[in-house]
Amino acid sequence: MNDTSQSLQACQQALGYQFTDPNVLRFALTHASSADQRSLSNERLEFLGDAVLGLVVCQSLFERYPHFQEGELTKIKSAVVSRRICAVVARRLGLQHYLTLGKGMDGGEHMPSSMAAGALEAVIAAVYLDGGIDAARAFILAQLEGEINAAADSQHRYNYKSQLQQFAQQTFSETPYYELLDEKGPDHSKCFEVAVSLGARRFGSAWGPSKKEAEQKAAQLALVELGELDHDAVLD
Repeated sequence: MNDTSQSLQACQQALGYQFTDPNVLRFALTHASSADQRSLSNERLEFLGDAVLGLVVCQSLFERYPHFQEGELTKIKSAVVSRRICAVVARRLGLQHYLTLGKGMDGGEHMPSSMAAGALEAVIAAVYLDGGIDAARAFILAQLEGEINAAADSQHRYNYKSQLQQFAQQTFSETPYYELLDEKGPDHSKCFEVAVSLGARRFGSAWGPSKKEAEQKAAQLALVELGELDHDAVLD
């Protein structure tokens, strides 16, 4: 077994995926700086891998968090598929040790984040082309499980409307109802008073500089009254 074959085998072990066609992985690990032609580098695979990564993460979030709205899902997805996270995962897998670079290119531990992130996207595309969407999904979710959970927890922790909706549906099979009670101030600087109800029970009202913020604060008050949040919770 030559050095290239040994390197590809070691990379497959690090990835936890055995390629039917190792040449697909070789292309994924070939940076443009080392290729005779750009078409023989991993740039096209980066393009495909980025799309596959986005699809898999979006579907996973859609299925995992049925109570999250579009905006929440978008924020979580943006955090998970960011170049920073992709670079972190690439380094965790050790891709910097397997990428083929041209002379003078800085590899190893000092590899630029953009290059590391691109390598991960190319590898994702390689797994997809070699094993199909199921293999790509299994690989992506195995690598990003922690990042998905962390981003979702962070988003959910401060989205009181989402917390209240989830609690209300699971506990009472009810959907919270938000009612605008009052608004004050000139058009360019209004404040809004909102209260939330669950069935026949109305909770304390809250003011905010927008209807959305007032709803968030009203939901936070309701969660405190329901004992789902500490009474010392600060209302911003």
